[in-house]
Amino acid sequence: MTSQAAVPDEDLAVVDVEATRRRLTARQAEVVANLVRAAEEETEAVGYAGLTVRGVARRAGVAPATAYTYFSSKDHLLAEVLWRRMEALPAVATDESVPMGERVERTISDMIPFAGQGTALIDACTVALISPSPDVAHLRDRIGALTHHRLVAAVGADVDPRVVRVLETSYSGALLAAGTGHRSFLDIPEFVAGAAELLVTGARASAAGTKKGARR
Repeated sequence: MTSQAAVPDEDLAVVDVEATRRRLTARQAEVVANLVRAAEEETEAVGYAGLTVRGVARRAGVAPATAYTYFSSKDHLLAEVLWRRMEALPAVATDESVPMGERVERTISDMIPFAGQGTALIDACTVALISPSPDVAHLRDRIGALTHHRLVAAVGADVDPRVVRVLETSYSGALLAAGTGHRSFLDIPEFVAGAAELLVTGARASAAGTKKGARR
């Protein structure tokens, strides 16, 4: 019987990492986390155009082949950066004593990661999410679902679901406009909050008019 070297317990522990769509040992998960941090730092240093998986691997202290084991492209890496930031957000404040527009503005502010930093990273993440890569699409769907749930919590369950859909489109469109240099990321929370107030006011006025007409 062939003897085998003992394997440390921490290498046997398995964790679930959604972005890579595989189950990883604790050591592998640490490598992925290091690559994500390195991607953030590298993007701030060289921007989207200068970013490469090789450059990220070098900064993380691993071989390029190791990086490609977990991430298929720089867009995949950047989508993972954004997903992790989104997943780590605090719960949405749902205090109904706070005006709905203010709740939405706070929620959108939380959802724009890196807003207090330079724009290189959020610019890069916004561009990366447009990629047709299946790996990016997987994360884009998860980011979209999380965005939807957070907006529902912010506007309140009694609001017409169509309002949330329009707000999602307003938010994603504003992100794209900012990513291409046509508006500031810092203006987006107020813009989406204004849209929310306009939509909800209009929806309620329409509903009231319908009820009034029905009574005649």
